[in-house]
Parts: sequence; C-alpha cells; structure tokens
Amino acid sequence: MNTANSVSDSAPRGPALTASQEYEAATMSGYPMLIVLLLAIAAIIYGLTLVPDRPEIGIIPIIGGALLAAFTVAGFYLLSPNQAAAIQLFGTYKGTDRSAGLRWLLPWLTRKKISVRIHNVTSDTIKVNDLRGNPIEVATNVVWRVTDTARALFDVENYQEFVDIQIESAIRVIASRYPYDDIEHHEVTLRGDAAEVSEQLENQLQDRVTRAGVIIDECRLTHLAYAPEIAQAMLRRQQAEAVISARSKLVQGAVGMVEMALTMLSEKGVVELDDERKAAMVSNLMVVLCSERDTQPVVNAGSLYQ
Repeated sequence: MNTANSVSDSAPRGPALTASQEYEAATMSGYPMLIVLLLAIAAIIYGLTLVPDRPEIGIIPIIGGALLAAFTVAGFYLLSPNQAAAIQLFGTYKGTDRSAGLRWLLPWLTRKKISVRIHNVTSDTIKVNDLRGNPIEVATNVVWRVTDTARALFDVENYQEFVDIQIESAIRVIASRYPYDDIEHHEVTLRGDAAEVSEQLENQLQDRVTRAGVIIDECRLTHLAYAPEIAQAMLRRQQAEAVISARSKLVQGAVGMVEMALTMLSEKGVVELDDERKAAMVSNLMVVLCSERDTQPVVNAGSLYQ
C-alpha cells in the first residue's frame, strides 16, 4: 500500500498552469488617426491630379498616401460599452483595452474582444442525493460577469462553458451537504434555510470560477423538489411527521393547562380533590383538550364514588 502511494505521489503531473493577470493595454483613441487617414486620402487625390502632366511626380504621393491609408485603416476597431479587447503581439498578451468607442492600435497587434456585461444563467434541473441519500431535483439562477479578461481568455479553454460546468458541480456539492427537510428543525435544510444554502452555493461557486476571472454577483435556488420516484412517499412521510409534531405540541399544551387548572383550584380553595377526583378531572380535561371532535358535556347528578 505504501509503495502504491509513493508511486502515485511521484508520478509526473506536468507543468503548472501559468495564471494570467489583466492590465491596461497601450492603445489610443481612433479619432486623431481619422485625421491621418483624411491626409492620406488627400495625398492620393493630389497625386492623381499630377499624373496626367507629371506622372513621375504624381505617383509618389499616390503610393505614399495608399500605404499610409492602409496602415491607418488596419489599426481601427470599435468597442461597445462593457466590452473589452485583449491585445496580443504574436501570441504574447499585451494588455486589455476597456475604453468604449473608436480605438486604434498598431496594425501588427491583434485583438480579441470579450464581453464584460452581466450574464444571467438558469441551470438545468439536475438530480442529486441530499445528505440522507434521498434523490432530489435542484436548479439555480446565477448572475455572473467577467472581471479579469486575461484569465477568462487565456487560463480556460471556454470561460462560458467552464462556468456552466462549475455551476452544476457546485450544486451537487452543496445539495449533498444538507438534508431536504427536517421536521424537528434541528438541522440546516435545503427547504427551510434557502438563504443560507444559497450563500454557501455562491461561495462554493465563486471559489471554483475565480481562476477564470469571473465574479458571482448573485446565486439563488429556483427549483427544489423530491425526485418523482419518491415524491409521493416523502409527501406521506412529511404529512405523518407533521401530524406527530402537531399532536406532540397539543399534548404538551394540554398537560400544562391541566396542571395550571389543578394548581389554581387548590390555591384558591375552590374545591378539595382527592387523588381519584383529580384523576377523573385530568382524564376529562385531556379528552376535551386533545380531542379532534367537539366534546359533549355529561351532567353527573350522582357521586363520583357511586
């Protein structure tokens, strides 16, 4: 056994993943470069006017203007609000541009756009066993957004699929930690403590998606039920537990009321009761207080001892 463990521990696991970190890219507004583009177009037009009379001179501004225009146009790109662009140079990350509007950068730098808007995802209903092994169905709604574009683009293959998979994994982990219900309210349950469970689910999910540069803004359970194959049986059990709990509280209250009645009768000297009369009174009061049907009074015209 020790040999197997040592072999497993010494097995190669490959190089560790290099964690990326977002920083601001060296880009600029595209509007000044529009002026440069207009100057390039003007140079081309000027060269075309010289070509009929002096072609050897006119070709120079045409070629220069065309090259400058091509260089300028290749660097333009647009960013919408809450949209970012990761800049790369031959595969090397050179920062992220988050400024909305017309932007410009050197043409040999490539850019990859990514949305940093809020995403709202409702997971599929999945079946999982709760703490007591009962199969239940759970679904959740998750609000998330990208905060680190470098991690989202370069540390995971597809950040949206990654988040979806982690949502399902987090649901399975959290749902298996708690029972679906507890009639005695001694435990934290999925049904009775939805706020606490949702908070634990959000924390669990946040720990999982941080490596993808994602933050969880909100996480709430949207569906919680027993699986269809045990739903009827569990409903009957819940009903039985509810009846037992209700009767238990009813008996406790009745005993307290009987004890209070006997104490007050004794203290105020209303009537002197021996053990047999006390037993009869307790029996009658318990029947009246615990019965589910209206009781019918019986007038005793004789003696309790006859």
